[in-house]
Amino acid sequence: MTRTSAGWWWLILPAVLLLLVFYIAPIAQVLAISFTEPDPGLGNYERLFTSESIQRVIMTTLRICLITTAMALLLGYAVAYAITLASPRARGWWMLAVLVPLWISVLVRAFAWVTLLRRQGLVNDTLMGWGLISEPLPLVWNEFGILVGMVHYMVPFAVLPMLSAMREIDPRLLAAARGLGATRGQVFRQVFLPLSMPGVIASGVLVFIFSLGFYITPAILGGGKTLMVAEWISLQILDLIRWGLGTMMATMLIVAILVTLGVFSRVVDLRRMFGAGG
Repeated sequence: MTRTSAGWWWLILPAVLLLLVFYIAPIAQVLAISFTEPDPGLGNYERLFTSESIQRVIMTTLRICLITTAMALLLGYAVAYAITLASPRARGWWMLAVLVPLWISVLVRAFAWVTLLRRQGLVNDTLMGWGLISEPLPLVWNEFGILVGMVHYMVPFAVLPMLSAMREIDPRLLAAARGLGATRGQVFRQVFLPLSMPGVIASGVLVFIFSLGFYITPAILGGGKTLMVAEWISLQILDLIRWGLGTMMATMLIVAILVTLGVFSRVVDLRRMFGAGG
């Protein structure tokens, strides 16, 4: 090892030690507990195939995450497209509108949605005032409320990777397509949309992974009636003191995230999509 490389190792050594102590070691402990509590063996993991309640939680989580990802991509694509075509001044206001929600606490946003969607909330009062409904709709403390809150939180994370991909599209390609007789719809479908797909894929991976481990918004807007994986883990560890089951599900959550990244890395260059590659 040369003196230069040795110097670099000394520089990154503190970061490596911090990573080992505060990240790798806790994950290893979680993995160990999942195999040893309450009894050594694979009993906790067998529950994945035998427990209907665990399977229900997993299916609920996957369903909510997939719907959230789809809705966030649709809304995020429209916003990113509008920002791309906007004037420089308008683009600044659009970016401010996208970034401001990220500066607001997720807890504040969740309680704001409870205020809006509850039975005596603004949404139900407005619909009843207009005569569109005769009684309040169940908009919160159920799966619908969770989806509303999660989509609202995830849209900015969907916008940013797609906007980055759209900004890299050469406008001359669009002008050339128009010059060759393509309509606006054809230009979008055959030129702009394919070129922006790396950003769409990056946004989908990012939103889906974030959604898998989401806790605060589902816990508040679900009201304990619709359990997702993160809330189920908290319930097992903090309330029921079932450390084995809780850590087993936490381990499976980590595995699911790694598998998701692994599958997509086989299809596309994730480093390039997320700005790490040249």
